Amino acid sequence: MGLQAGVSVQTVISSNLSVLSEFYYIRKGGKLNVNNPLTSKEVAYRFNSLELPVLARVHLGRVHVNAGPSIAYNLSGSEKTKDLSTKMSFNEGYESFRRFEAGIQMGGGYTFPFRNKTLIVDIRYNYGITNISYSKKMFNRNLAFSLILIKRGKKNSGR
Repeated sequence: MGLQAGVSVQTVISSNLSVLSEFYYIRKGGKLNVNNPLTSKEVAYRFNSLELPVLARVHLGRVHVNAGPSIAYNLSGSEKTKDLSTKMSFNEGYESFRRFEAGIQMGGGYTFPFRNKTLIVDIRYNYGITNISYSKKMFNRNLAFSLILIKRGKKNSGR
């Protein structure tokens, strides 16, 4: 479980198609159980990243479907084993991690309009396609569930 917060811009191409550009901070990572293929001990990884997906969005009434590429920059991270937590290294050494990564996002959601607000429920899967480790085969892959609240402003009066 992690936090995601940021901004997005949606450019309408037609009544059924738009392009969604986002820029956000995301916490991602995971836990490897004992005797996994990468290590003999239990390890938890946590990455603090900036992510930029650019998605095509198809609108089917209140339902939408997203897909497109994503790039991320890992700001920092930690590796925890038992009670010992250490900062991740992001140089080019053997036990280091890569700062840049790329992936493909896909998913969909539903829009709930009410009064002067809109609530969007969005679920996505991010499939990491670049190895994030210099010494092991590791890929960031995550499932994100988002609640987006949009408050509509007053229309421009033309002044």
